[in-house]
Amino acid sequence: MRNYTEVTEFILLGIPQTQGVETVLFFLFLFIYLFTLIGNLLILTAIVSSSALHTPMYFFLGFLSIFDILFPSVTCPKMLFYLSGQSRTISFKGCATQLFFYHLVGATESCLYAVMAYDHFVAICHPLRYRLIMRSGVCVSLVLVAWSLGCVHASILTSFTFRLTYCGPNHVDYYFCDIPAVLPLACDDPSQAQTVGSTEVNFLAILFWFIICVSYICIGSAILRIHSAEGRKKAFSTCSAHLTAILCALGPVMIIYLQSSHNPLLDAVVQILNNIVSPMLNSLIYSLRNKEVKKSLKRVFHKVLLNLPK
Repeated sequence: MRNYTEVTEFILLGIPQTQGVETVLFFLFLFIYLFTLIGNLLILTAIVSSSALHTPMYFFLGFLSIFDILFPSVTCPKMLFYLSGQSRTISFKGCATQLFFYHLVGATESCLYAVMAYDHFVAICHPLRYRLIMRSGVCVSLVLVAWSLGCVHASILTSFTFRLTYCGPNHVDYYFCDIPAVLPLACDDPSQAQTVGSTEVNFLAILFWFIICVSYICIGSAILRIHSAEGRKKAFSTCSAHLTAILCALGPVMIIYLQSSHNPLLDAVVQILNNIVSPMLNSLIYSLRNKEVKKSLKRVFHKVLLNLPK
């Protein structure tokens, strides 16, 4: 960020075409946000408290719950703040920080989906060697790679976006600071930053989808070779929740960043699905469809009830 940048703060205009319904949106998004936090905290509690869930699959699921807590927390508190009638301004550094952490958590979580696809591939296609391949050191290394990749991705995008000069309008026609909304406000030519941003997103999208598609093609082939109907059902159940979560999370991202022209209202709706609704759905998907998680939660609640003062 250069010292001669004249803009010291931005004004978030919010979700387009929602004037007059701010109070309704405030309570709606507050409910979704709280539900997301509670749901993912419960999943984390279930995984940590049950030794039966200390496996690679639930290790990654625990980190996914952490990301599903962090991801909406980057944008939702500020949105709730101005929907309640408070100031819509955000400092220049605050805007850069929001953009950085949005892409850091988003890219890391997307990478984790690819890692979980690989984990399912090993579990179904190489069950006898699963413990050897997915040992604890490998799992930790994969999570660290995901964090590192997300950090590099976010650093590059934030650097190219905020090295530009912002000396004129400061009204961000969006509900948080993101590249498509901030770059048009730059006084410099933003074409380089746009090129770098689209290249980064395209590269990561191709990489993640390649890993996911190859993994599930191999998984599908392995499932078809399973002779027992019970075995096929169990294998399919293991993967269906993950596939549903991928479609809910990565589908909106593809729509936002790979479209040729941007519609502010459509972008906002899709981003809300991606930022706020999808993390909530993940907690439902992995708690309602997972017998082990539900059993662990029941044990946790039972212990809590027994320890309550009478």
